Parts: sequence; C-alpha cells; structure tokens
Amino acid sequence: MNKGFFESLLDFSFRDLVTPQSLALLYGLHLLAGLIAAVVLVVNGFRDSTSQGLLMLVIGIVGFFFWTLYVRIILETLQAIFRIADAASPPERR
Repeated sequence: MNKGFFESLLDFSFRDLVTPQSLALLYGLHLLAGLIAAVVLVVNGFRDSTSQGLLMLVIGIVGFFFWTLYVRIILETLQAIFRIADAASPPERR
C-alpha cells in the first residue's frame, strides 16, 4: 500500500519509506546548490580580476562536474540500499 509523500511523512509506524520517493527532489536541490556555489565562485573571481575570474570559471565548471558525479553516486548507492532492503523484506511488508 503506497501512500502519498506527505501521508508517509506522518506515518509513525515507518511502514512506508519516504527516502526512495524523495531522491529526485534531493538530487535537484543538490544540483541547484552546486550551481549557485559555482556561480558565486565565478562572480567573486571576476570581481577581483579578469584572469582570476577566468580561472574560477574553469574551476567552477570542473567542480560542478565532480559535484554532480559525487551526488549522483551517493544517491544511487542510497537507492540501491533501499531496493535491497525492499527485496529482503517479507512479502506482507511490501
């Protein structure tokens, strides 16, 4: 029995897990945070000098790539753990 997201949040028996339903939201929020951090880094670099701004642009692009890769690996690992737990649970729990 799958409940809605907010209904699962208020489930004090913890029969329905909220984390697998919210992975896409978490991924989007982390990508947004990484993008904001990269833009702030580049803007602050250009505020000091053009050469530092260009350096921060390259660092920001590479850093955002690795941040995206890191977040994706962590969230996929978390999803795999929840899938394993779901497959190992008794049939009446699914």
